[in-house]
Amino acid sequence: MSDSALILENVVVAFGALKAVNNVSMNIANGERRAIIGPNGAGKTTLFNAVTGLFPPTSGKVVFEGRDMSRTPVHKRARLGMSRTFQITNLFPSLTVRENMVLALLGNHPRKYVMFGGLKVSEAEQEQIESALTMSRLLARGDVAVQELSYGEQRQLEMAMALVTQPRMLLLDEPAAGLSPAERVIVSDIISSLPRDLTIVLIEHDMELVLKLVDYVTCLNNGELLAAGTPEEISANEHVRDVYLGKARE
Repeated sequence: MSDSALILENVVVAFGALKAVNNVSMNIANGERRAIIGPNGAGKTTLFNAVTGLFPPTSGKVVFEGRDMSRTPVHKRARLGMSRTFQITNLFPSLTVRENMVLALLGNHPRKYVMFGGLKVSEAEQEQIESALTMSRLLARGDVAVQELSYGEQRQLEMAMALVTQPRMLLLDEPAAGLSPAERVIVSDIISSLPRDLTIVLIEHDMELVLKLVDYVTCLNNGELLAAGTPEEISANEHVRDVYLGKARE
């Protein structure tokens, strides 16, 4: 297996004449925790979509664990160890937490096409569900309908559903968006406590949260790479402060 979890080589994502991502390259090591920051419209989520296959790159390469995945469909990338969350929660509100977890687990399994037999899981799969709920601080809420959860708990459930397939790389798209300060602390604690051999890439606007969670930061602006470095280097970078951090303080 490659020492790199993810390599992006000159990735471009274009919509007609608009290049939402323009010639972005990066190398993320196995087990690394990387933040991708930048102002609104910088191309962060579009880059996530290119990595996970939702919008394949117009040009350039996406290499996951040594495999060129540039044209690989979303479901195959998921089976090979990628998992992600989205900015907007995408849950089944009338089902329980545990039922949502079962659906997430079976999403990568051929049994999802079976029309009869109910949502049955093996003992090993049940352990996967329990483990993911424990990591996401939701084990005690397993039998609660999703519509009865707080918004913060729903964000935690999305993380649990992304973790239940036991991915090797987890992409989190603004996991703390819309949360109260207390809920942000919970999300931060969850991310901090995840296994260090799990590669984590996250988009987040809460810079206080980001800079204490990650090993390395990539800053995008107008779809292009503006700067990259350690949290300390990014905090001190004048261009980043002008484009993003300074605006956030204002």
